Amino acid sequence: MEKHSTQAFQEAVNQLSQYASDGGPQLIVPAGQWLTGSFNLTSHFTLFLQKDAVLLASQEINECAVIDPLPSYGHGRDAAGGRYISLLFGTNLTDVIITGENGTIDGQGELWWQKFHSKKLKYTRPYLIEIMHSDNIQISNLTLLNSPSWNIHPVYSNNIIVQGITILAPIKSPNTDAINPDSCTNMRIEDNYIVSGDDCVAVKSGWGEYGIKYGMPTSQLIIRRLTCISPYSAAIALGSEMSGGIQDVRAKDITAINTESESGSRQLDKRDNYRDVVAENVSMAARLEGISGDPFTGICMLNITISMAKKAKKYPWTYTDIEGITSGVQPTPCQFSYREFGH
Repeated sequence: MEKHSTQAFQEAVNQLSQYASDGGPQLIVPAGQWLTGSFNLTSHFTLFLQKDAVLLASQEINECAVIDPLPSYGHGRDAAGGRYISLLFGTNLTDVIITGENGTIDGQGELWWQKFHSKKLKYTRPYLIEIMHSDNIQISNLTLLNSPSWNIHPVYSNNIIVQGITILAPIKSPNTDAINPDSCTNMRIEDNYIVSGDDCVAVKSGWGEYGIKYGMPTSQLIIRRLTCISPYSAAIALGSEMSGGIQDVRAKDITAINTESESGSRQLDKRDNYRDVVAENVSMAARLEGISGDPFTGICMLNITISMAKKAKKYPWTYTDIEGITSGVQPTPCQFSYREFGH
């Protein structure tokens, strides 16, 4: 297990790529622990982790390649320069499946978290899985552990399914977002169980002026049958990196347990819908942060159940220009009022 398998994995992928026209080859990872650095995937390809197969990410940071920042971000998140390449990486791919019999990908992130906290990183931490500029991607039936940063990051891609994934990270691990769709279209996130140190699902589309210039929104996203435990973050967050826009997000059958916020939104499109949501022991059921001059419109929330904490926090609420309807809500909603503060 001490021997690196990086070269073996990459050579196997390269060899199998010759058979893409024959219906798509499959690389089967048998039971056992396989220590590996980053390797690139190929089109028309399946990576299959058998039961008890474990990919262990190498902790040799000096051997981790550095790639350019994403064009819609302009710079790294942890540091101003580039970023370390993800463990499983692919760009310009078509028809790729990463799946198994609940095999495991372990990012061994503790070393990265320590360096992040001590501000010793020259570049942004790697993700477990990143797919760029690709179509028809499926990630399913796996367990992801201890990612150095984000777990699954599809970006600039189309037709993506993330299904049946268990994602586990210590609840105080930094920025271990589970699934982050980023400037993607036609994506389904369903039947996933997540314990995370950050947002369980964070919908993104670029950062600041770079995201605006790139101009590629995330749209047509379905999130359903999600269980999330994240005491310091949200079950579903729209943003904060969302300069390219977010449109048509639908969330259904969401269970948020011991989570700071069931949903956190910086700006919503009029086609965003939440329904059949259960929130247990959350600090904040939902948070909507608007943008000056661009108010929320047409938000739909149906069949929402929220269990209050034993001691509810008191907030100095202020409402302005509120209109809406309620049906079958218990207890009776508060009466909105307008209060004007002097300067």
